[in-house]
Amino acid sequence: MERGELLRHCLAKPGAWPDQPWEDDVVVKVGPKIFAFLGPRPATSIGLKCGRTREEADEWLLRYPEDARVMAYLGRSGWNSLRIDGAIPDEELLEAVDDSYDIVVSRLPRRERPAPS
Repeated sequence: MERGELLRHCLAKPGAWPDQPWEDDVVVKVGPKIFAFLGPRPATSIGLKCGRTREEADEWLLRYPEDARVMAYLGRSGWNSLRIDGAIPDEELLEAVDDSYDIVVSRLPRRERPAPS
């Protein structure tokens, strides 16, 4: 899986838009909230909300100990960094993006949620 494919998948979500809140670090937001951290080029991982709790997100660490790690600063809230060129199948990476988006959207106030496509 390439960074560009992941970015396109993220941006295809309703209400998704790219942002660069830090120099050269690309994130994708829905409303005011980030649901994917793609970082600078060349990206080797993607940061995603991998569970509603740290315990749920830890399942990724158990399944892919070489390719999933807790994200710095956000990890306690269920955010992981998933390697995009490792053992995690592309389909699972795309599903993880979908899940991250869904979790973040579910926590937005109704008035800020995008209309379903």
